[in-house]
Amino acid sequence: MKKTKIGIPRALLYYYYFPFWLKLFDELSLEPVISDNTSRKLLDKGVKKSLSEICVPIKVIIGHVLNLDQKDVDYIFLPRFHSIRKGVVFCPKIIGLPDMIKHSLPGLEAEIIADQIDSKSDDIAQISNHQQLAEIFSIPKKEMKKALTKASNFWQRYRNLLYQGYLINDFSRLEDLEGLEKLISKFENEKKIPQSQRKEIVTPGNEEVVDIAVIGYGYNVSDQYLNMDILNKLKEMGVRIHTFSMVAAEIIEKELSKLRKPMFWEFTNKLYGAAEHYLKNDQIDGVIHLTAFGCGPDSMLGQILEIDAKEYDKAFMTLRIDEQTGESHIITRIEAFIDLLRLKKENN
Repeated sequence: MKKTKIGIPRALLYYYYFPFWLKLFDELSLEPVISDNTSRKLLDKGVKKSLSEICVPIKVIIGHVLNLDQKDVDYIFLPRFHSIRKGVVFCPKIIGLPDMIKHSLPGLEAEIIADQIDSKSDDIAQISNHQQLAEIFSIPKKEMKKALTKASNFWQRYRNLLYQGYLINDFSRLEDLEGLEKLISKFENEKKIPQSQRKEIVTPGNEEVVDIAVIGYGYNVSDQYLNMDILNKLKEMGVRIHTFSMVAAEIIEKELSKLRKPMFWEFTNKLYGAAEHYLKNDQIDGVIHLTAFGCGPDSMLGQILEIDAKEYDKAFMTLRIDEQTGESHIITRIEAFIDLLRLKKENN
C-alpha cells in the first residue's frame, strides 16, 4: 500500500525538531519527504515570492515549500509554533508562517498541515499539539499518544548528544529515520569525543587552538548554504566550536532566572542564556553572533550581548547574513577575528 507523503521544509525549526518528526511520521505509517538542501536556485525562488523587507530565513522556507510542492507530496507539514514556555512566544513571523505561506503561494497543490504548538516546554509531544494531523488521518487517540511518546524519546536521545558536544550538522545531513537511528546509537555507544570537547586539534601551521562560541538560531548556524558553511571554515582554521544547542536546558534556565523578566521571544531567550554561559566561561576565547539581517529580536539581543561581552572582557563579533552576503566577506572577517584571538592568547 502506497504511503501518504508528508513534506517537511528543511528550514527554521526543522533543525531543532527533525528527529521528532521523522520518528512520529514513521510510527504513523506516513512517508516524510525532506526538501532539498538550500541552494542559490531554491533561495532565489523564495525571494521572488517574498516581501523584500522580510528576513532571509523566511525567504528560505518559502523556497523550501516550493521545492516540496515539486516533489509530488500529498501534504506539507508547517506547524504554527506559538509557545513552548509559559508567557513567552515565538517571533511573529513564525507564528504567522502558515498564513504567510498560503497567501504568498496561492497555487500550492499540496495541502498544508498547520497544527498549533502550545506547550509548557520544548517537548511538544502533547496530543493537543497534533489535533489536525490526527483528524486528517483518522488516527485513534491511543495510537497517536503512543507515536508521540516514541517520537519524544527519540528526540531526547538526539538532544542529549547535542549536550555532549555534537553539532546539529552531525545529524541533519541524514534524511531517513533508519540512518539517523544508526548514527545516534553509534554516537551513544562509541567513545569518540566530539570536536568541541577534543583537547588536541590540528591547526594550520601548528597555531594556537582557539575556542569560539557561535551564537545563532539553529537554522542560521546549521544551514550551510545560508551561512557560507561557517562551521567547517572555522574548523579548517583550527577552531574548537561551541553552539547554543550544546548548552543544557538547566544552564540556560539558570542564566534566564537572573533577568528581571524573560524577553518576549522563545529562542531569543535560549540564545541569551547560552551566550551568557559562554561569556563567563574562561575556556571560550570569543563569541560570534550569527544573525540574519532584518531580524527584530536579534537586533535587541545583539546589543545586550555586545555590552555584556565588554563587561566580561570577551572578544565579540556580529556576522549578519542575507541573500546578498558574499563568501569572501565572511572569510575575511572570521580570519581577522581568529587572528585577534590568537594574538590575545599569545600576549597573555
